Amino acid sequence: MFVAMEHEGRHARAAPGGESTRGSVQRLLVIATTAFLTVVDLFAVQAILPALTKRYETSPALMGLAINASTIGMAVGSLGVALLSQHLDRRRGIVTGLLLLTIPTTLLGFLPDLATFAGLRVAQGLCISAAFTLTLAYLAEHAAGPSAVAAYITGNVGSNLVGRLISAGVADHFGLAANFYVFAGLNLVGALLAFVTFASASESGRASVPVMRMERLFTPALLASFGIGFCILFAFIGTFTFVNFVLVREPISLGMMQVGLVYLVFLPSIITTPLASAVVRRFDTRLALLVALGVALAALPLLLLPSLPAILCGLVIIAVGTFFAQAVTTGFVGRAASADRGLASGLYLACYFSGGLVGSVVLGQLFELGGWPACVAGIGFSLAGACLLAMRLRLVPSLVIAARLAASSQEQRT
Repeated sequence: MFVAMEHEGRHARAAPGGESTRGSVQRLLVIATTAFLTVVDLFAVQAILPALTKRYETSPALMGLAINASTIGMAVGSLGVALLSQHLDRRRGIVTGLLLLTIPTTLLGFLPDLATFAGLRVAQGLCISAAFTLTLAYLAEHAAGPSAVAAYITGNVGSNLVGRLISAGVADHFGLAANFYVFAGLNLVGALLAFVTFASASESGRASVPVMRMERLFTPALLASFGIGFCILFAFIGTFTFVNFVLVREPISLGMMQVGLVYLVFLPSIITTPLASAVVRRFDTRLALLVALGVALAALPLLLLPSLPAILCGLVIIAVGTFFAQAVTTGFVGRAASADRGLASGLYLACYFSGGLVGSVVLGQLFELGGWPACVAGIGFSLAGACLLAMRLRLVPSLVIAARLAASSQEQRT
């Protein structure tokens, strides 16, 4: 994946086992760190959602929509990058996206009116999507196997945890504005890391990737994977956006910093998500997905109990299930798309983040009209839909052969 990492990888395979392990771990750590810095401010602001709702004197549904407006930019940006993927230099696009991201992030610190706030969140999504989509395409084209994708998703999980802790802590001690300035600084660090570690098109020797015919993108399996992505973020947004209001209200009544600490529920996911590739190899994509989604679905009743321990337990299980399902589905898209993985990844991410947008709107209205139980019911329908779509995931023989050939080609390059 990376210039330095590629050279280290070649030496590692010829070196003793300890050096090989160190090289592999170092490469995966860089991948995870890149993911963390790319998406750290995407959902971190959810930790201060009640405080922002009070600051703007608006309803939870409207504030939730404004915060999650970033998913509009993510969906549109992912689709745009997908269509232009063949013509974009991966490193240049990633670095440019992260540099531009600092502009709307900084402007959010001025706490503009709600409409402008939402517009800046859309702009954030556009910038993040460029870096996110191109990085996934880069991993599919250059990294060695599904472990790299799992590492990237693990970094995403870490950003969900640490980003929320940073957001809650900074806002609690230094105010809402300082929160956004801190994240603008993290965006700059991410741009620098990508510039130093990613190979440019000429350095990596990336050949022109065959363009996938559109009908190959609309196989039942790929369409099902796009739908699963939609349902996963639909459910995730509903759970981790509106649960904040449950936590700050009676009978639980947590403070802002305490709400931030609640997101330690993501810690187990950092351990379980990297196991996705091994589980898929050992069992089957459909089985892995059905178990992960079923576990998340079974935990929903815990969210309805008026008990902090029960809610925390439910959040832990839902996070483990949805992040694991995301890693499995993302890996499947890379294998099912035998050519033009940038386009396939972009279309998947466009559907994924569209699910976040629709979930924010639909579940926000359910929360307003029927309260938390109605919102949880909507989350359940989404996870059940994902389970039904998971039954359609199967690589046809020709794509299995193509995926194996692509994996073999990657091993020879690295």
